[in-house]
Amino acid sequence: EGALAAGMKFFGGYPITPSTEVAELASQKLPRIGGKFIQMEDEIASMASVIGASLTGLKSMTATSGPGFSLKQENLGYACMAEVPCVIVNVQRGGPSTGLPTSPAQGDVMQAKWGTHGDHSIIALTPSSVTETFYLTIKAFNYAEKYRVPVILLLDETIAHMREKVEIPNKEDIEIIDRVKPSKVKKDEFKAYRVKNGRKVPHMTSFGEGYRYHVTGLVHDDFGFPTNSTEVADKLINRLIDKIEDNIDDISLYEKYMLDDADVCVISYGGTARSAKSAVDMARKENMKVGLFRPKTIWPLLSGEIEDIAKKVDKIIVAEMNLGQYVNEVERVACRHSEVYKCGRADGVLITPDEILAKIKGV
Repeated sequence: EGALAAGMKFFGGYPITPSTEVAELASQKLPRIGGKFIQMEDEIASMASVIGASLTGLKSMTATSGPGFSLKQENLGYACMAEVPCVIVNVQRGGPSTGLPTSPAQGDVMQAKWGTHGDHSIIALTPSSVTETFYLTIKAFNYAEKYRVPVILLLDETIAHMREKVEIPNKEDIEIIDRVKPSKVKKDEFKAYRVKNGRKVPHMTSFGEGYRYHVTGLVHDDFGFPTNSTEVADKLINRLIDKIEDNIDDISLYEKYMLDDADVCVISYGGTARSAKSAVDMARKENMKVGLFRPKTIWPLLSGEIEDIAKKVDKIIVAEMNLGQYVNEVERVACRHSEVYKCGRADGVLITPDEILAKIKGV
């Protein structure tokens, strides 16, 4: 529903537990509004189809889970290099390999950041409720279009299969961002990847609109043609990173809960954050000064917010359904200011509030 509200007109996917419902609903609803749904032969092809559809001007999305997310990585990197806006939903399940297909996990956090090879930056959002899934899906499309980048919606099975009431807002109340098209440029002088006047994101035209340009996964010049120039490569790769990292204030989404007087901060995200919030409430009832920081933007890392919290609290506990991924990033940022502890599990079971409370008492 969030994708449709954002203007999605193409879905290319391949069924995989526990994300198949997204494809099923897209197959029913997209044709009714003039959109296109296609089930490809595998996850590699589905990611390729999403890139192709986006290049023709359609807002495009795919959905998958761990094994499929692994297969999509090569083309995800292609989308990063070619600056093709699209949204990839990853409903995390237990792994590695086939793992625990129907159980919740948060083991793809580092894969979302570094799954595709080479230096690059990425945007990944992680909701903690059904309502938030709706709004963050819209955000994902907006960021994809604004920064010409693939955006990952990092769900977990807990949230993806949850049933909660959602109030769908009126269309006019939803902020929708579309890619910026070139203007006042002669078609024979068009450079697809030219940026100027301090702009980091090139304007984007659609195939079929009369502008001719080349798209490649190779390092390329302003025309889009491959080059081995070290100067061009340095400028391009740094721009791909800077267009995201320099706009961290726009991309930073998070929730702070009872942190004003906290001595201990629990950092958690996605489905686990619901348990963490309950654990904070339980700790407060026992007169422990505990608060919660919940990143909705998981990448880029919210270093500034995490470091500010670390300066104010004595201890940080990172609760996540893995054996230590986001906690390592938190420790890297916070270790000079506060102690950092891990509260994790990878057995396909959601971490309970009692587990997090026990960790709070034990540190």
